[in-house]
Amino acid sequence: MEEEQQQVEMTEGEEEELMQQLRSKATELLLREEWNDSVKAYSHFISLCKHISKKNLDPNQQSKLQKSLCLALSNRAEARYRLKDYPEALKDCDQALKIESTHFKSLLCKGKIFLCLSRYSMALDCFNRAAIHAQNSGNSESLIGYLSRCKKLEAQSKTGAFDLSDWVLNGFKAKPPELAEFIGAVEIKKSDISGRGLFATKSIDTGNLLLVTKAIATERGILSDSAENAQLVMWKNFIDKVSESTSKCQKAHILISKLSTGVDEGGLEVPDISLFKPETEEMNYIFEKLKPCQLLNILDVNSLVEESISSKILGKNSEYFGVGLWILASFINHSCDPNVRRLHIGDHLIVHASRDIKAGEEITFPYFDHLLPLTRRREMSTTWGFCCNCKRCKVEEVIFSKQEIKEIEIGIERGLDMGSVVYKLEENMSRCMVKGKEKGYLRASFWTAFCEVYQCDKLLRRWGRRIPTMDVIFDSIFKAVGSDQRVLKVFIERTRKSNNGGLLETEETVVKMARGVYGMVMKKQALRALLELSKLGSNDQSN
Repeated sequence: MEEEQQQVEMTEGEEEELMQQLRSKATELLLREEWNDSVKAYSHFISLCKHISKKNLDPNQQSKLQKSLCLALSNRAEARYRLKDYPEALKDCDQALKIESTHFKSLLCKGKIFLCLSRYSMALDCFNRAAIHAQNSGNSESLIGYLSRCKKLEAQSKTGAFDLSDWVLNGFKAKPPELAEFIGAVEIKKSDISGRGLFATKSIDTGNLLLVTKAIATERGILSDSAENAQLVMWKNFIDKVSESTSKCQKAHILISKLSTGVDEGGLEVPDISLFKPETEEMNYIFEKLKPCQLLNILDVNSLVEESISSKILGKNSEYFGVGLWILASFINHSCDPNVRRLHIGDHLIVHASRDIKAGEEITFPYFDHLLPLTRRREMSTTWGFCCNCKRCKVEEVIFSKQEIKEIEIGIERGLDMGSVVYKLEENMSRCMVKGKEKGYLRASFWTAFCEVYQCDKLLRRWGRRIPTMDVIFDSIFKAVGSDQRVLKVFIERTRKSNNGGLLETEETVVKMARGVYGMVMKKQALRALLELSKLGSNDQSN
């Protein structure tokens, strides 16, 4: 109010001088990339412009003033875009475009905002409109890159066709490629496992993508000897980042509020999958602001650690401990009979089929090591605060109750010859008429024994003729519980030893298993290079 009185009392010359000072100051701050101060300066300038525009100005003065206001709104939008305050930046662009519908900078800025929000069609419309007028003003060069990026990302988001081959073949030296957000043939439904879950709406082959989604927020760091303290600091920073996202973006706030707090899972509403699509407009819902304790519970239940038994990290992020919130992936429940894996690239999470998935099947990945016997998995699920009742656990509950299987498990704990363990397990399965997928379940449960046998030449010489071939064992594990990098590693190493370093005879099997680990995101040449580069062990950038 006081500012308005001062403005009223100023002469026309004083107002012109103040406008010039504010314009110069705001422009200087913008060029120096001092975004917050730039927003404040432009806000003062815009307020003054709007005040002056209410006066009885001649047409030339009004036109000049409106052009100044349009440019100021566009520049404030740019500063807000850099601060990731996208809703306010969009409002500024829209105000500027009301004044001049073909304003190049405003169209460009609006397109960049939509691009960051993964609204590719809307971004492309802005860039195309800008391109029409850019040819006359000589600004077309700056648009070429944005148009190219936008077309590529829009195609990815519609088809789910991603190709990381060049990045992989280059040894992850460049920045991670830019990825679009993609939602495949999935829907959210009530789950028999827990609360709500993600389900396949059609059959999905091994390696095919179900989701590509960008984190609401991530936090990464290198854990030293004082890892516990470092994790606490990271967790606090992560919470702050999520809080900032919810305060700036209404849609982010609403989507996060749809997640479970760990209480009354059965009574939660089932949101429509369209709500999570990037092109869905901001929602004008009436909603309550998340309380700090509620947000903490949501993050505690739904946050994902990047390095886990069900994930693979590509690129330099493998050097760090990372945690993040990927909203749609938070609906994926645990199963010891999983069918998907995660691939982390930058702030993006790719969810792909680790084995063939049937239409209507729930999408699951393991929250802990699933290549363990039932008793160990029961202990781990208790630590996580739930009891797993997946098909595999139910099958094994019956089988593990048999004395012969109990003795095999005790034998492993006592250091029994692993070849003997595998032989006894196979004999018992034949005697008890265990067939098909159930055999794969048990072999997965006693993976440590199979792993030791197939990695040891001495054990193979002794037991090789009395146990099934490696191809039979590994194929049954793969069909039962999906691809796993540890199984793939042993398979490749043993095949190379048997074939004098070659993989030709089993290449089709290796490629299918590798697709289950890495997904259909690269050509065969890049996949082969990745397997050779990493040897699927440590000391690489794809752990």
